[in-house]
Amino acid sequence: SDFITVEKTAFKISFAETLADSAAVCLLAEKNGVVVGYVLGSYRRAFYANGRVSWVEELFVEEALRKEGIGRELMQGFENWAREQGCKQVALATRRAGPFYEVLDYQDSAAYFKKKL
Repeated sequence: SDFITVEKTAFKISFAETLADSAAVCLLAEKNGVVVGYVLGSYRRAFYANGRVSWVEELFVEEALRKEGIGRELMQGFENWAREQGCKQVALATRRAGPFYEVLDYQDSAAYFKKKL
């Protein structure tokens, strides 16, 4: 399995670094005062894009609340943030949610490779 157990100490460090990083954003979705989803991403410069590109690292919506438009709103929020940062595109990797992103006009573009260090 590719899933890992999130360690509380590691999460606190990552969250603090994300909040301090002007090139990163974490947008939350709330329902009745409870966080039910989030999108985490950042931007960087890329030669091929002649400027900044943004990358969605994580998108999560509570399983029971999926198909209610929460993921769509989170992605729209991220896209708006990316535009405000001067990004030329949004990119992401997914294994299981391709049809969701296709509905939002994302196109399958490349294979995703990784290596654990």
